[in-house]
Amino acid sequence: MSDIRKSHRLTAIAIVAATGSVLAGCASSGAKYAPIVDGPAGPTYEADLQDCQQLAETRNYDNADTRTDAGVGAGIGAAIGALDGSLAEAAAGAVVGGLFGAGEGAMETRGERKEIVITCMRGRGHKVVG
Repeated sequence: MSDIRKSHRLTAIAIVAATGSVLAGCASSGAKYAPIVDGPAGPTYEADLQDCQQLAETRNYDNADTRTDAGVGAGIGAAIGALDGSLAEAAAGAVVGGLFGAGEGAMETRGERKEIVITCMRGRGHKVVG
């Protein structure tokens, strides 16, 4: 195996490992957000917060939007990898692009989970400011 191929393989492995770590770290994030409220927290704040956080966790990271982002990333990565005319480079580009796309989708889901907590808490009468 050539040194260039070994280098590409090691790069791909490193990217896969890093992306997996990032996605694993996102597993409960967003849903565990505790918003700031204007004024003192009322007597139902903690119970409401737990309920709203559990509601936010129902927005799964493995959703249609994340899968679409992964597919688009894979397509772009494959196209870029294919520029040198190599099927191996196209495949590696698809993998790397798909991982980056999935990571982007996961970050969007994290933000959605945070917004679910905020909206839920406001709906329960808490003066959420952030």
